[in-house]
Amino acid sequence: MALASKMEIEVEAVEAMAAGAVAHKLKPQALLVSREAKPQDTVVHAGPVSVGGGGFTVIAGPCSVENPEQMLCTARWAQRYGAAILRGGAYKPRTSPYSFQGLGREGLELLAQARRLTGLPIVTEVMDSSDIDLVAEYADVIQVGARNVQNFSLLRKLGEIRKPIFMKRGLMTTIKEFLSAAEYILAGGNDQVILCERGIRTFETATRNTLDLSAVCVLKEKTHLPVVVDPSHAVGNRRYVKPLARASLAVGADGIMVEMHCDPEKALCDGDQSLTPAEFKAMMEELNAMTALRRGWLAC
Repeated sequence: MALASKMEIEVEAVEAMAAGAVAHKLKPQALLVSREAKPQDTVVHAGPVSVGGGGFTVIAGPCSVENPEQMLCTARWAQRYGAAILRGGAYKPRTSPYSFQGLGREGLELLAQARRLTGLPIVTEVMDSSDIDLVAEYADVIQVGARNVQNFSLLRKLGEIRKPIFMKRGLMTTIKEFLSAAEYILAGGNDQVILCERGIRTFETATRNTLDLSAVCVLKEKTHLPVVVDPSHAVGNRRYVKPLARASLAVGADGIMVEMHCDPEKALCDGDQSLTPAEFKAMMEELNAMTALRRGWLAC
């Protein structure tokens, strides 16, 4: 074989190997959040409560922890009427710097007191990486709010802890971006993540946000993580919370998070979208009836 021909063959072989290596390098890996990585549903454990896997979990409580009387009163009603997890904000991200910002550590202590009283696990929001250890000391589930869904330094640190994370979709976050944000946490080793659709910002002004229930269908198809809906923040009006809670169950969500306050008219924030205890009771009765019907359909 001529020397030139032999060199040409060797060059072609090297080029082929290089092309294969580049192709392998560029081949996308299955995201840890995806059904390709894990076909079966993930079940997230919040104390004794399981979220995902076919059940329907109701999370309820006030927007913010205001004082002992308000928090304990609301917690009692939440437990009495069937909530599985108690919510309440100790740290509140508010649009205006002059709005009520939460009680901080005192709020966390009141949440812990409510847990001792009712036995309900608690979920509360962390806003800053420096507060993770403090919030984790009190909370059963740590919430990432809509404004922090792409706070990547916060998400990385939450991936390092072994606490369930409740992640809300951002106001203008696409489904792909939402899943990528969750990937930060799973990549850190924490696979206990709950996704929450809470409405997105559109041109519509009749409601606070536009609830994207189609996102539940897409997310349930694309990811094994549990998907919960927050109709309270989506619409900002308690009149619409009950029908959207029913719709969330019908579309296949793993649960809902709703705001409930023992006296919404006196709430320091988001009173307009908070259910009264009587309204929460009525909603739970409707959801329980629907859940029983769904179990019957699945059994057929």
